[in-house]
Amino acid sequence: MQLELRHLQAVCQIAESGSLGGAARRLGVSQPALSAQLRRIERVTGGELFVRGRSGVEPTPLGQFVLAKARRVLTEMESLGAESRAMATDTPLRLGCILLVLIDGLLARTDLVLSGREMTVDVEHSVTALVRMLGAGQYDVIVYGEVNDHEVALPQGALARTLVPKEPFCIRMSTRHPLAGREVLDLAELAGEQWMTLVEDDDGGPEALVEACAKAGFAPSLRHRITDRKMRHDLVAAGRAISLTQPTAPAVEGTVMRPLLGTPITGRIRLAWNRSAVSAGQADSLYRAAAGAYLANVDNNPFHRAWWNAHPEAHPVLG
Repeated sequence: MQLELRHLQAVCQIAESGSLGGAARRLGVSQPALSAQLRRIERVTGGELFVRGRSGVEPTPLGQFVLAKARRVLTEMESLGAESRAMATDTPLRLGCILLVLIDGLLARTDLVLSGREMTVDVEHSVTALVRMLGAGQYDVIVYGEVNDHEVALPQGALARTLVPKEPFCIRMSTRHPLAGREVLDLAELAGEQWMTLVEDDDGGPEALVEACAKAGFAPSLRHRITDRKMRHDLVAAGRAISLTQPTAPAVEGTVMRPLLGTPITGRIRLAWNRSAVSAGQADSLYRAAAGAYLANVDNNPFHRAWWNAHPEAHPVLG
């Protein structure tokens, strides 16, 4: 048997997981199959690579040597794939995203940062689907959100940067709503409302809304789940529902947007990419394009500009 990249990946996964069981789950194989594979690898390398320790399996001196070489080879292969794809301008970059406000602006900026390389874009309504498709190689880059403390687990081989670490969700309601004239809303005042359910149901948003409402003394009536933007806005304008929304969202006729007292629900925006398909330079260019698209919308609502100026820690890192 000759060592292949998959063997090196298996050795690295065992070391990173600290157990055969954890590595097997990450690799999508059974533990007995991984154990048998490890024995074959050890026969080629000439000795035991791991021993059982107090906190799981630990590399032997030979294992440490093999790991160092394996990581170097895998890094070079990932770099080869990413840099060759970056040079192949006839191969489109595949972007997947959820329906964030900055997406429209990002698409307008990509021609300036990708040096003529085309990009295909798909909008998904599930962060889980985005991450799964990134891991399967169906997307090269994804842009997604997380709400409150929710963290999305990324697949092996993916890298990520946080674009906006925190933004305060606000409420969109009809201009005819009795509370529309308020500058700030107390969540407890919205106890009797019909709520528009968040489109993404696996980014922590629904749980964050239910938890925040529970702390305010009520359970929200999550009545409508509509993916079409115009239909959602028409329903809110008609006074049939209220909705959580990003503070950078544009004005919509017949509706107003108001911040929530104490910012009980916050969002986070992240960019992730497959490091074997996207070079470091391309990832940085996309990050900067996304940051520019976000910043272009900060002034859509005066209350968000005031919040943004008061929270420099929430700004994209562009240095």
